[in-house]
Amino acid sequence: MCGIVGAVSTRNIVPVLVQGLERLEYRGYDSCGVAVYAHDAAGFSGLRRARSTSRVSELIAQLASGQVRGTLGIAHTRWATHGAPLVHNAHPHFSHGPGAEAQGKLGPQGEVVPSKPGRVALVHNGIIENHDELRAALTAKGYVFHSQTDTEVIAHLIDSLYDGDLFEAVKATVLQLHGAYAIAVFCKDEPHRLVGARAGSPLILGVGKDGQEHFLASDAMALAGVTDQIVYLEEGDVVDVQLGKYWLVDKAHKAVAPAQRPVKTVVAHSGAAELGPYRHYMQKEIFEQPRAIA
Repeated sequence: MCGIVGAVSTRNIVPVLVQGLERLEYRGYDSCGVAVYAHDAAGFSGLRRARSTSRVSELIAQLASGQVRGTLGIAHTRWATHGAPLVHNAHPHFSHGPGAEAQGKLGPQGEVVPSKPGRVALVHNGIIENHDELRAALTAKGYVFHSQTDTEVIAHLIDSLYDGDLFEAVKATVLQLHGAYAIAVFCKDEPHRLVGARAGSPLILGVGKDGQEHFLASDAMALAGVTDQIVYLEEGDVVDVQLGKYWLVDKAHKAVAPAQRPVKTVVAHSGAAELGPYRHYMQKEIFEQPRAIA
């Protein structure tokens, strides 16, 4: 668990995602990553990502080739809870669908290369308490796991429930999750759509200029300098974010009127970033340890 940034736009969003990760470095982390829906002049359309167990600056060096660029994407900094701080455990995680067996070779970062392209990309903060049960059920359906994380379980579960509508798949997925989560997810089959959900872990919606781009983040600090128009999602909310529009449902999956989740002007600075009920970060870390260990 640590930091989330996501965006849907008409411009290459990777610089915004990386800037968000840099602004979240104060939280500490042991790995980081970015994933986008890429559509390039060479005819490639699909998911691309870069991940690192070093600093965000090393991730930026990976991104310098320009292959990871797109108008829809997510990014994450991670403190390891399930799975060691290794590249294959770093977020974002992909679901390649059932039957995506390893090809018996490794990618450029030592990761196992699945036999099918990724369809769902996801980042997650929190701890899923029933991940073992869900993992067993998904394995029985033919899903192959390439990490030791509970996050990959969520990605595969969404993929298993996907039937052309990512928002509906996420709503169905969260009904099966026990524990705390904030997620941001997109699907290559819907390249202008980003979906988020939260329960027990914070997630905000950032409204961009003229409504032509929107953002998700774990706190407003990640969006400082990008937008100061913030909607604070409440417990159990699921948000559907698209170009020029967004809408929410509450924990009962009933539509939320704009007045119920008003847009607020938030001037983010590091000293005010997501302390919640705690007086300082050391106190927050101490009180969060029991859940992280459980």
